[in-house]
Amino acid sequence: MKSLIFVCLGNICRSPLAEGIAKKIAKEHDIDIIIDSAGTGDWHIGEPPCEGSLRVAQMHDIDISYLRARQFTKEDVNIFDLIVVLDEKNMLHVKEMGAKNIEKLGCFAYDCQDVPDPYFFEGFEGFLEVYKMIEICVYNLFSVKLLNEEKL
Repeated sequence: MKSLIFVCLGNICRSPLAEGIAKKIAKEHDIDIIIDSAGTGDWHIGEPPCEGSLRVAQMHDIDISYLRARQFTKEDVNIFDLIVVLDEKNMLHVKEMGAKNIEKLGCFAYDCQDVPDPYFFEGFEGFLEVYKMIEICVYNLFSVKLLNEEKL
């Protein structure tokens, strides 16, 4: 696999976290891969990640402050080797665009549950929980798809 994209709703909470975590893992393991993120919605285009995601990423030595929200496009379907969605709603959206190479992030742990959107949680605790869920799933994704079962 040479490229992957993480897709959530607005591209300001979950998918930027997944992108940041994945880039950190790729760097630590010297994996040459293009990693991106996008949202199925268009209302946050050009915005930085939300404050909660920036804060929780920084707590884990991950800088996502340079990322800007963008919308997932039909072109992305053909560009990326793997499309990783964060919930079922986004899975359906990218399937409607013709994507076949899709995985749901929660299927790499948590019995294929949706990764909840912390944007709608009260307080910072939701961001901490969602970060941990994304981190575990992204590590497992890399282990299964990129490191040939090598333990991280």
